[in-house]
Amino acid sequence: MPCVDIFAMLRCLRGCQDRANGATTGLSTRILNLSDRPIELQLRVGSVLMKVHTLKPGSSKRLRSKSIYKAYMPVGNGGVKRFMYHYDEGSQPYVWIHETGGGFSRMVKQQYISLEDLRDYSEIWIFRDHRRGCISVRKNLRSKMC
Repeated sequence: MPCVDIFAMLRCLRGCQDRANGATTGLSTRILNLSDRPIELQLRVGSVLMKVHTLKPGSSKRLRSKSIYKAYMPVGNGGVKRFMYHYDEGSQPYVWIHETGGGFSRMVKQQYISLEDLRDYSEIWIFRDHRRGCISVRKNLRSKMC
């Protein structure tokens, strides 16, 4: 009798259900803060800070790469640019992970999440690595079956 991983099947069905309901349209990525301190998810374009989401320990936030791209990329082909600063063509929007609650900036294993990561992964877990003394990032690939 073949072995079936029931937890993997439940995760897949939960992901299909999230995409099927009307609350979240399109592909979104859930970012979970599993550490013991609050973290900030800073939406940046280049070095310019655009928006900040603060996640308390145990909470999560859904982000969509398509909506971030539409909101923070300038309109091309002679359209009006939405930025008050010089836009560098190499600058892409990304999410910077910053741990709060300390007087100094702590070392982070992976410091940013790109738009490609938001598109390709369904869940991103941020947790504290007690051996290294920093926070770590683990990504869960989006299921192809759903």
